[in-house]
Amino acid sequence: MVQAAVKPFTLDDFLAMPETEPESEYFEKEIIQKPMPKGKHSAIQTEFAAAINANLRSKRIARAFSELRCTFGGISIVPDISVFRWEHIVRDSNGEIANILDIPPDWMIEILSPDQRQTKLVKKILFALEHGTEMAWLLDPDEKVIFIYRTNQALQIYDRPEQVIPMPDFAGDLQLTVETIFSWLSE
Repeated sequence: MVQAAVKPFTLDDFLAMPETEPESEYFEKEIIQKPMPKGKHSAIQTEFAAAINANLRSKRIARAFSELRCTFGGISIVPDISVFRWEHIVRDSNGEIANILDIPPDWMIEILSPDQRQTKLVKKILFALEHGTEMAWLLDPDEKVIFIYRTNQALQIYDRPEQVIPMPDFAGDLQLTVETIFSWLSE
């Protein structure tokens, strides 16, 4: 028996689908639904985005967005936090933030959930770095460790409370330690 060729699922097919809750992503020609954020994930995500915006948005340096779809390089992902330099924020004809961002974030932050595989997150991070993201962080709330990824640089690991975590060049005014970030789980 001869089977008909199955048409591969494309990015355009994915983007034409209705949004899911939680969000789905199109990566490596697969549709992957993100896990529903749990308490630790949500607390860090909320506080982190607020800290970035309090420091950088007010100065029109950059802006952090939670759960924003970014479509670039043949993929469509929804990082936990996407940070865009002010001049890179896509705007519509009214000068307002556009609904569709077809560029990678300048800084990408992912927070590992208990039922999430670290390998998939690392692959998304590395792909984003190859397509223009300057820096990416992967936070593991259970282990209290932060992995820092940059293009053409060795992975850095921060797990001591007093360590000041490196920021992208545009976010140099923001100073955070490992302890500060993970203290958001106790406040």
